[in-house]
Amino acid sequence: MNPLELASARPEPAFTVTFDDRELQALPGWTVAAALWAAGITSWRTTRRDGRPRGIFCGIGVCFDCLVTVNDRPNQRACLVVVRPGDVIRTQEGTGHAD
Repeated sequence: MNPLELASARPEPAFTVTFDDRELQALPGWTVAAALWAAGITSWRTTRRDGRPRGIFCGIGVCFDCLVTVNDRPNQRACLVVVRPGDVIRTQEGTGHAD
């Protein structure tokens, strides 16, 4: 049986956000990390020193592996930021600030 039927849950309609100029669909209440994972994107940051890819690690806002730039604001933890219609999300490189 479908769990949505058991709870009589009906999610609100999906909306569009962009990630690195790619349109993604998200549902109300999702975090940025959830929207990226649902789209098959598992890495959205690179480390400062070696440029190694990072994505979600702890999922509860304790670490800083999931940093992303949202609406031109760098260093946003993707696991904590709730995505909103029209959000522009970008891969964060290094500190997220122009050097």
